[in-house]
Parts: sequence; C-alpha cells; structure tokens
Amino acid sequence: MQSEVRVVADNGQEFTFNLDHLPALSNAEARQWLDDEYNRLGGEPLRPTGKLLLADKVVVVAQAAGPRLLGDAAWGQRFAQAASASLGKPVVRVNVPALSVSY
Repeated sequence: MQSEVRVVADNGQEFTFNLDHLPALSNAEARQWLDDEYNRLGGEPLRPTGKLLLADKVVVVAQAAGPRLLGDAAWGQRFAQAASASLGKPVVRVNVPALSVSY
C-alpha cells in the first residue's frame, strides 16, 4: 500500500513525502515529535476555545514550518512520518491555506 504525505503550504507550494521505504514511527513517538515541534515553533491553537485536535496540531506545525522547513529533506520526512503515524493514516493531505487535513 502506498504511504505518502502531501502538504500545500501558504504560498501554494506543494511538498510530497513518500514514506514507503522509511521506518514507521510509533504513535507515541509521532505525537511527542509533533508536540515538541509545536512548542519549538511557537504554535497556537486554531480554535478560539483553545482545544487542539491532533489534526489541528499537524496543520499548525506545517503552517509554522512553512516552505523553509518543509523543503528541508530531513525535517520534511520526519514531519511526514509523524503526521502519518499520529493520525494512523497511510495517506495524508495537509492543506495549510484551508487549515484542513484529509485522508
């Protein structure tokens, strides 16, 4: 089965990460990596209630990373591994301008 993460950045640039030949992260490792990057990049909740859903965190991290980090091969692949593993989906689409994640 194909495993990939595709991200559309704020500037419309698209990044595709093929995960077929990379080791999978555990759900716990993926969530920890996203938490760490969310904090490091100064992420803020998307919802006025302050509640942060896991899919929201993936969008916020992608948004905060921007094309600079998404274009970094090592960081981008790690983000893709974490997004896929934390959401439990082999194919993930992150649309930063629309603030959405689809599977």
